Amino acid sequence: MSEPLRIGLLTHSVNPRGGVVHTIELAQALRAQGHEVTVFAPAADGQSLFRAIDCRFEPVPVAAAARDVVGMARSRIAAFVDHLSPRLEPATFDVLHAQDGLGANALATLQQRGRIAGFVRTVHHLDPFADPQLAAWQTRGVLAARAVLCVSRLWQQALQDDLGVQAHCVNNGVDLVRYTSTPDARDGALAQRLGLRGGPILLAVGGIETRKNTRRVLQAFALLKPSLPQAQLLIAGGASLLDHADYAQAFRDDVYASGLSAGEGGDVVITGALDDADMPSLFRLADVLVMASTREGFGLVVLEALASGTPVVASRIAPFTEYLDDDTASWADPLDTASIAQAMRHALDPARAALLRTPPAVCRRYSWAASAARHVDLYRALCIAPARQTETV
Repeated sequence: MSEPLRIGLLTHSVNPRGGVVHTIELAQALRAQGHEVTVFAPAADGQSLFRAIDCRFEPVPVAAAARDVVGMARSRIAAFVDHLSPRLEPATFDVLHAQDGLGANALATLQQRGRIAGFVRTVHHLDPFADPQLAAWQTRGVLAARAVLCVSRLWQQALQDDLGVQAHCVNNGVDLVRYTSTPDARDGALAQRLGLRGGPILLAVGGIETRKNTRRVLQAFALLKPSLPQAQLLIAGGASLLDHADYAQAFRDDVYASGLSAGEGGDVVITGALDDADMPSLFRLADVLVMASTREGFGLVVLEALASGTPVVASRIAPFTEYLDDDTASWADPLDTASIAQAMRHALDPARAALLRTPPAVCRRYSWAASAARHVDLYRALCIAPARQTETV
């Protein structure tokens, strides 16, 4: 039997974003397979990880995030370096694995200083940064890694084309115990708290951001509203280190211009970040998940919605086309508001929900256990010293 590995996973935040969820789910799956795992994430005073985990978590102390994104990134990279440095002698980790550019740049600095031999980087997606410093950090965090992983063939190809990097695919997963279609008492309490009226609920997860295409989703909802007067658009999440203020203001202007009401019990309900324990109920309360993004790494919430019995609207672009089909998605052109509205209507057909009385096969194909096993195989093949790969009797 191979020796268990000592693994450090770095993620950019304690808040619920796709990459952070991936990190903690992977950490717990690795631990369940016998490995020693520590998760590191920047945390301001009083912050904690959004979900309790059954492996070690170390907060990396940082000041509260400022509006200056470059300054925030610089301070968090430095905080990772300062926090990890005293933990590297004697060697504590067989693998240090960054899930984003902040952790990757910290590990690149430690590698440059000779403190570590190398590190792993997972690319969930890359952003088109206009700021040259942010763009430089993003590129450095990929090119300096000994091994690069990604969660879709889309980004595997993009990394090859744009940076000449050969990345290895690792899958995301879904927890079929946590996400189910079976209602519980929390569902009704959440519906009451959010002011849900019982009409069709169209859910968008990820907050109000350009790449989430939230303005076109709103415009599509407005097209649908005259024939579905009780319908509500529910926008959840959105905790982000990047500045989306201008796009959010444009969205608010769109709401005002549309004549739709906003707020608790209104046509448009914006929740912000919710208690993590509410998320399974949120998917069950929704009649449709609308994932009309223009750019995604994978789209974890798609699997979580499908596992919860909720039909999905998805952009007919990669990565969604890599794992969804006509039975599991109502397809939309993300740049065409009328197409998004048509896909919403298609997904609201009761026959779509009937298809999801049991989780579709795609949810069973994507498990965190399989993802963890794939990660371990890659760790051992690409970056573990031979002395740590000996077989024990």
